[in-house]
Amino acid sequence: MNETTQAAQTIAKFLQSFITGGGMRLRFAVKARTLKQPGAEIAQDAPRQLYVEFTGPDTSLLTARNGELLNALEHIATKMLRLEADEHDRIAFDADHFKANRDRQMHAAAAAAIERVQATGQPHAFPPMTSRERRMLHLILKESGLPTASSGEGPGRFVVLYPEGADTSISFSAAETSRPPQRRHDINQVRNAFRPRY
Repeated sequence: MNETTQAAQTIAKFLQSFITGGGMRLRFAVKARTLKQPGAEIAQDAPRQLYVEFTGPDTSLLTARNGELLNALEHIATKMLRLEADEHDRIAFDADHFKANRDRQMHAAAAAAIERVQATGQPHAFPPMTSRERRMLHLILKESGLPTASSGEGPGRFVVLYPEGADTSISFSAAETSRPPQRRHDINQVRNAFRPRY
C-alpha cells in the first residue's frame, strides 16, 4: 500500500467518525490527483493531492461562516498526516463546489484590484483569509507584476496589493488601503440606537 492510499484511508476513517458522531447527513469521496504547477507539464513523479468532496443535505454546515468548519476539517487532516506548512496544498476539502466558486470570486476580485491599483496608484487590501487563500492570491496577483505582501496577524491576516515601485515594507492596515474610513456620525448613530432610554 503506498503513502497516498494510506493517507486517503486515514482521512476517510476520520471523516466517517466525525460524520457519524455529529449525526450529520453528509457523504464524501476521497480522490487522489496530481498537483500541477501553472504553466508546467505534469511530471511523472509530481506530488499527489488528496481531494475530498462533500455532498448531502448538511453541506451548508460546512460552508457557513465562509467555510469555517470545512477549513477546520482540512486543517485537522493536515495535522493528522503530519504535513509541514509547505505541504498543506497536498490536502484539499470542498463541499458542493464552495471552494471552487470561491476561487472564481478570488480571480475576479484580484482582476478588479489590479485595475484599481493601476488606475489610482494606491495600495489595495483584501479581506482577511486563510493562509492557503493568501498563498493562492499572491500567485494570482504575481502575474500582474505588481508587488504584494501579507499584513496583519492571526486570523486577521490579509494580502495587500501595491502599485509598481511601492515600498512593501511599510505596513498598512486594511482600513488605510481599501476600506473607506467610518464616519463619526455613523458611529454616533449606532451608539444612540443602543443607548438605554429612561
